[in-house]
Amino acid sequence: MPAVTALTPRALYEEVAEQLRQRIFQRELAPGSWIDELKIAEEFGISRTPLREALKVLATEGLVTMKLRRGAYVTETSDKDLRDVYHLLALLESDAVGVVAGKASSADIASLQALHDELEHATDEHERFFAINERFHRRILELADNRWREQMVDDLRKVMKLNRHNSLFKRGRIQDSLLEHRAIMAALAARQPDVAMRAMRTHFANGLVAAV
Repeated sequence: MPAVTALTPRALYEEVAEQLRQRIFQRELAPGSWIDELKIAEEFGISRTPLREALKVLATEGLVTMKLRRGAYVTETSDKDLRDVYHLLALLESDAVGVVAGKASSADIASLQALHDELEHATDEHERFFAINERFHRRILELADNRWREQMVDDLRKVMKLNRHNSLFKRGRIQDSLLEHRAIMAALAARQPDVAMRAMRTHFANGLVAAV
């Protein structure tokens, strides 16, 4: 049985949602699997009320699907779902990287370069690569400074994570992803917004091919 992390003082349903979210991302709760509310409530030592509130949160994020009279299931993503998610991410993140290429300071570019350098040394550590890759993309969004875009990307990336192992574990995909990041960094360093935007769109287009 997976270890249960002690619940913090923040709203109980939010903490339960986060613990379930991480179980979904780590495949402890697999796509398509039924979520046993009684078992989980007993495991967490809580009533079903905060658990159901947590499941509603995950349902709004697209991670959980509620089925009438059947309960909650971990969402299974179809090829169309992934195409739609990647399409929107490509639009939002290419726009963000274009903004950054046009206005970033030398210190901003250096912060992205530092993350990219970490990626270069994490290709044999998949989980570490995933985490640094996410930090790299998030840093671009932070520098672009549009909280509404950040919020939309956060929600879309949660759905993308349902399939992330299938895409990045494919033979050669991590190395290809790294090459694409190099192209993005080169365009950022050269302050070339259009080139950076094309590189980011290519990055997501290739990621989609690996995902479906």
